[in-house]
Amino acid sequence: MKFKNKPWYSDYMRVRDNKKFSFFSFVKDFIFYHRIRYMVYFRCAQKTRCKLFKFFYEQNLYWLCRKYGIEIKTNTQIGEGFCMIHPYNITVSPFAVLGKNVNMYKGSTIGNNTGNPVGAPVIGDCVQIGINATVIGGITIGDDVLIAPNAFVNCDVPAHSVVVGNPCKIHHKENATQQFIWNKV
Repeated sequence: MKFKNKPWYSDYMRVRDNKKFSFFSFVKDFIFYHRIRYMVYFRCAQKTRCKLFKFFYEQNLYWLCRKYGIEIKTNTQIGEGFCMIHPYNITVSPFAVLGKNVNMYKGSTIGNNTGNPVGAPVIGDCVQIGINATVIGGITIGDDVLIAPNAFVNCDVPAHSVVVGNPCKIHHKENATQQFIWNKV
């Protein structure tokens, strides 16, 4: 299939309920779901070399940002299979690094810190970031981590963990995101 090589394909297929790609369904989803539009423009802006196309994609990202509050710069490193669920008021630092199969919910923030620890987060694969959760500072979040809603995370989190509260409390749990991360790429 010719669409498998497109930069947005893996993000789109994670959002779909079935594994079959249909051009008609894609066009319908692109028109009606701003999270699909945002990721298509985002991935295309990252991959294009043509300045005119890059300007077009970034202009569309700007309007979506103003309307829905999604603030993710095109130079942010985000792995395949990124999924925004209820994408409103999501902020990601341009210096953050996100792994594959990351879910972000409404109001979640991944930010820089000039205090302690300095820097931006590095987030592993198969991570779910809940509603209004904040991940801040030069920290590392391991693979298979569930960050609960309203959690404030400013310390390293090992793999296979659930993070709750402010200040954050870390609880070890195997397969922490098993029921939340679907259609992995």
